[in-house]
Amino acid sequence: MATDKKSSPSVGSVAKIVAIATLVSKLFGFVRELVVAAAFGIGTVSNAYAYAYTIPGFLFVLIGGINGPFHSALVSVLAKKDKSEAAPIVETVSTLVSILLLLVTLIIIIFAGNFIDIIGSELTPEVKRIATLQLQIMAPLALLAGLIGIGFGTLNAADSYLLPSISPLFSSVTITVGVGLIFWKLGEQLNTASYLQLGAIVLASATLGGAILQWLAQLIVQWRAGMGQLKLRFNWNTPGVMEVFKVMTPATLSSGMLYVNLNVDLFFVSGIAGAAAAIRNATFIFITPLGIISNAILMPFLPIFSSLAAPENWPELKTRIRQGIFLSALTMLPLTAIFMSLAVPIIKLAFERGQFSSKDAQFVASLLVVYGFGMFFYLGRDILVRVFYALGDGDTPFKVSIINIFLNAILDYFLIKAFAAPGLIMATVGVNITSMAIFIWILHRRLNGLPLWEWSRGIIGLFFASAVAGLTSYITSQLLQRAIGNDNLLLLLIELTVSSGIAIIVFGLIAAQLRLPELDMLMSRIRQKFGR
Repeated sequence: MATDKKSSPSVGSVAKIVAIATLVSKLFGFVRELVVAAAFGIGTVSNAYAYAYTIPGFLFVLIGGINGPFHSALVSVLAKKDKSEAAPIVETVSTLVSILLLLVTLIIIIFAGNFIDIIGSELTPEVKRIATLQLQIMAPLALLAGLIGIGFGTLNAADSYLLPSISPLFSSVTITVGVGLIFWKLGEQLNTASYLQLGAIVLASATLGGAILQWLAQLIVQWRAGMGQLKLRFNWNTPGVMEVFKVMTPATLSSGMLYVNLNVDLFFVSGIAGAAAAIRNATFIFITPLGIISNAILMPFLPIFSSLAAPENWPELKTRIRQGIFLSALTMLPLTAIFMSLAVPIIKLAFERGQFSSKDAQFVASLLVVYGFGMFFYLGRDILVRVFYALGDGDTPFKVSIINIFLNAILDYFLIKAFAAPGLIMATVGVNITSMAIFIWILHRRLNGLPLWEWSRGIIGLFFASAVAGLTSYITSQLLQRAIGNDNLLLLLIELTVSSGIAIIVFGLIAAQLRLPELDMLMSRIRQKFGR
């Protein structure tokens, strides 16, 4: 094992870099979604795009994302190697992965229409036609996903955190410029029969172009860091290559089960007009703060979990698991209160302009309410999955993912019948709750016992704080609407700022009574960063 040549950045400094860079990236992402919503609303083009983006986009997020299986595998292996050993490993892995994903790209192009028929069986013929065209254009995202995911892991192993966290803005800027220009030229005509296909092509092409720019930006920094070049290398016997695939393969299969769940979801809602586009809008609002916070929490904790995998370090590992779970609760549950109590004004402020109507806002807000409830369970599950990866166990998350496919389908069937589109999000939340419970129980047995009762009391207290904060926020919002109204952007902003601020204050005051060490840790870091 190689010795360190330089001191690594601290957990706090890494979290700060990642949080700030991710925030910048998410802000650009918000502008992108705002422009797309204004141009297309939740009409034909955006609904088709939601289905077309499913396969390449899922691969892009899954294997090309921070904390994805490619990122995790490269970090876990390269962190233990000398820098001089990195290039052959990265080049070999990139070559082998690229060959596989190039075949996937060709399959997507050839069978695009069949894929759309499967996941959108009840879509109208026009939406299917446009979705098929967009899917063929965006098919190379499958190949780019692997290369970008490898780049994330490689750069993080070299203690480079800024570019991986900020690089998604290349995609956001490209889509914003492309769609913004055509919307500026055509305006509402974009949604007429004459220009539907043109708008669809621009949206899909800009998505592909942004991914290419993101990969190239990473590749340049990777070259300069001496962590591999754009070179074909087929040496399976290179030390470390099989280690990467040993972690990567089960992790990818496990995460891939989420794609099956996504297809099941889209199948069940394909008969609900505009549902896929509405889910995309709600998902973006939900994932923006979740992405910022999860990256800041997960990235520093992954190497920590890995360093504590030996049995003699399990007492410390349990402490770190608790920290991850409670930091997730302390950051997610205030957002739960805000999203559930203020969903309508949030969506109105974010999207209600251009082709995005008040009716669309109500539809998307109903989805955001359910998403808000599930925020803690989403992040908590991801924390626990990383513990299994650190223990060298990719099989357990994979097996749980298989169970989740059947559970998700059953919940979709019953909940969508009862609640329409929001039922789909309820099913997803139910799967995450179940997964988290299973992971905790398995770790409880494997690590010779976790203090579950002690942890449960603290989490229940934080849920109570979130409920009170949400109720207080909702009452404040209603009083402000009656007093000053909310029929323009300024009044909406005032309503959200005041009501959200009160929710955070109420949550903080109640949480303080629980005397959690993680709250002290969180507040100490906040004071260090903003108190100067």
